[in-house]
Amino acid sequence: MKIIHSDILSFPLYENQSFLVSKYQRLTRRIIAAGLASPDELLTPAEATLAQITRVHDPDYVDRLLKGQLSDHEIREVGLPWSPQIIERARRTAAATVETCRWALQQGVALHLGGGTHHAFSDRAKGFCWLNDCAIAAQAMIAEGLASRVLILDCDVHQGDGTAAIFRDAPNVFTFSIHGCTSYPYHRQPGDLDIDLPADAGTTAYLEALEKGLETALDRFQPELVIYLAGADVYEDDRFGCLALSREGIAQRDRMVLSRFAEFRIPVAVTLAGGYARLIEEAVEIHMQTARIAFEFHRSGYC
Repeated sequence: MKIIHSDILSFPLYENQSFLVSKYQRLTRRIIAAGLASPDELLTPAEATLAQITRVHDPDYVDRLLKGQLSDHEIREVGLPWSPQIIERARRTAAATVETCRWALQQGVALHLGGGTHHAFSDRAKGFCWLNDCAIAAQAMIAEGLASRVLILDCDVHQGDGTAAIFRDAPNVFTFSIHGCTSYPYHRQPGDLDIDLPADAGTTAYLEALEKGLETALDRFQPELVIYLAGADVYEDDRFGCLALSREGIAQRDRMVLSRFAEFRIPVAVTLAGGYARLIEEAVEIHMQTARIAFEFHRSGYC
C-alpha cells in the first residue's frame, strides 16, 4: 500500500496552539518503526499546482493567500498564523491527497498521513484549513478523467462545511458528513447527506448511524472513488470532540467503511483529518490504528 506523507515542514505556531502539529512527525516515526514503510517508501509530492487549486478555490483568494494579503479577520478565522512555510505545507497537503487518490485507484486503498482540511471554502480559510485538499483531489480526479463520480465520506467529528459548500449541487461529487451536533462549525452548510449525532452518542449509536448512512449514500450515488476522512477526534477523550467513541469503536468504524466499499470494489483514499486527544500519544495511536487497518485491507487484496 502506498503511504503519502506531506508534513515535512516545521512552521511557526502561537504558543499553546491547539493544533497538534507534532503528532504528524510522531506518526511518521511510528509508521517506519512498525515496518509499514521505510523512509524511502514514503512518498512526498511537490506542491499542488495553481491549476489544481483554482479548480476549487477562487483565484483572487488564492492570490491573496499566496502573497500573505489576508485580512486580520481572515487570519483569525483560521486560528493559525500565516507564513510562507505554512502555505507550502497546505499546498503539499493538497498534492498528497491528489496522489493518494491516484494510488487508491490503482491499488484499491492508499493512505495520506494527514489531510482532511474540510473547513476551507472556495473563497476563504477557516478552522485550521487554508485549502480544501479533499475538494482539490476530487476535482483533479474528475478533470483528469480518472473518476467521474467521487464520494467524500467525512467521519471527522466536525461537519465538513467547506466541502459541502464547494460541492453544493455538484452532480459528480457526493458529500456525506457524520458529526456531532454540538461541534464546530456552529453554522452548518447542507451537504448531500448529513448525520448530526447528539453529544456523547457513544460507539453503538455512532456505528448504527454510520451503517445506515453508508447504505443511503450507496443507494443514492454510485461512486467510482471514495475519499475518506478518518477523523480521530470522535474519540472519547478528544478535547474538541463530543461523540465519545472508544478506541476500539474507532477501529470498528474504519473496518466498517473499508469493508463496505471493498464489497463493491470501490477504491478508497484515506486521509486522517482531525485528532486532538488530551494526550498527544493517544491521537497518534488512533491514527496509527487507522493506518494498520488500511494495511490489513490492502494485504487482503482489496480490489
